[in-house]
Amino acid sequence: MDWVTGEFEHFEVREPAEQTIPFVFNSPHSGRCYPLSFLAETRLDSMAIRRSEDHYVDELFAGVTELGAPLLLAHFPRAYLDVNREPYELDPRMFDGPLPPYVNIGSMRVAGGLGTIPRIVAENMEIYRGRLPVEEALLRIETIYKPYHTCLRRLIARTHARFGFGVLVDCHSMPGNIRLSGSDIRPDFIIGDRYGTSASAELSRAALHFLEDLGFSAVRNKPYAGGFITEHYGRPVRGLHALQIEINRSLYVDEMTLAKRPEFELLAAALSVFMRRMAEFVEDFAGDTALAAE
Repeated sequence: MDWVTGEFEHFEVREPAEQTIPFVFNSPHSGRCYPLSFLAETRLDSMAIRRSEDHYVDELFAGVTELGAPLLLAHFPRAYLDVNREPYELDPRMFDGPLPPYVNIGSMRVAGGLGTIPRIVAENMEIYRGRLPVEEALLRIETIYKPYHTCLRRLIARTHARFGFGVLVDCHSMPGNIRLSGSDIRPDFIIGDRYGTSASAELSRAALHFLEDLGFSAVRNKPYAGGFITEHYGRPVRGLHALQIEINRSLYVDEMTLAKRPEFELLAAALSVFMRRMAEFVEDFAGDTALAAE
C-alpha cells in the first residue's frame, strides 16, 4: 500500500516560482508515510491507525503555490509525531524509563493522550502494543520535530522580511460529526485565531466572510481555536498573523474508507478562490497597522 514505506523525506516545502503574497501555508497533519518500524509497534490495523490524519489536506491546498505562497507539508503521520504540540509534551506512562526533567507531563493534551508522541488516535484507540524506549521519543523530536519547526520559522521570517508582515495559515481537517456546543450545527469550516490573540480580527472576519460567500457555513474558534502552531507563531503586534483553518472531512472524503468523494475537486477549486480573495484582502490592507508591524 502506498502509505507504508521504509525510507522517506520527513517533510517538504513546495515553493512558488516567486513568492508574491505574504502568506505561508502549513499542513502538519496530512502525512501518510508510515514507517514500517512504527507499524510493527502498533496494535491498530491499517485503517484505524489513519484515523488521526488530516486526510489529503495537502492536496486541497496545493494551489497556493500558483498564487505565490509556499506550502510546508509533513510526510510523517500525526500518529507518529505531532508537531502541533510543544516539543516535549510526553506521557510518562508510555515509556520504559524516566523522562528528562524538562518534559511537560502535565498538559491537558498529554492527559488526553494527544501529546507530542500521541498515545491514541481518534475514538480513544490506543496506538502501541507496549511501552516505548525514551530514546525513541527523543530521537523523533530531535530528527523530525525540531527540523520541521526550524523550516517553518525560516519561511515565516523570510516572508516577514520581504513584505513587512506575514500570515501563516495552518491547515487542518475535522471529523464530520463535530457540532457546535449546545446545537446541531455542523460547520463546514472553523477559523481559529486563539480568541483574537494570534491574528487581527479583520483577518479572521474576512476569512469567515469569504467562506460564507462561497456557500459554506463557517464559525470562529469553537470548538477549535488553534493549537500550538497558531499560538506560538501568531504575533499580531509584530505583524505576524496565524490562522488555523479546519475543514469538515465529510465535505470531501468518505471517513470509513478514506476514499475521496466526487466533490473533492470542487472543494479544492473553492479553496483556491478563497485563498485568492484572502490574498487580495491582505494586499488591500498592506499599509494598515491592523495587519502590518507597528
